[in-house]
Amino acid sequence: MKRLTRSRTDRWIAGVCGGIGGYLDIDPNIIRAVYIVFTVLTGFIAGLIIYILLWIILPEGAEGSPVEVPPVDV
Repeated sequence: MKRLTRSRTDRWIAGVCGGIGGYLDIDPNIIRAVYIVFTVLTGFIAGLIIYILLWIILPEGAEGSPVEVPPVDV
């Protein structure tokens, strides 16, 4: 089971975009670009509030692994 967490290894500020990118299996730089466009188009306040809330709400991931993946039985 995947868990949405903040990344400890792929972070610029708090690891929110890195964690979302890891969870969705998307390059975190794409998430960052979308976030920047959203923030600029909404007048900065909405994007800033959403980022701060995600920073507070999302737990920090395990060291070296932004997403928890269960072992696979062979």
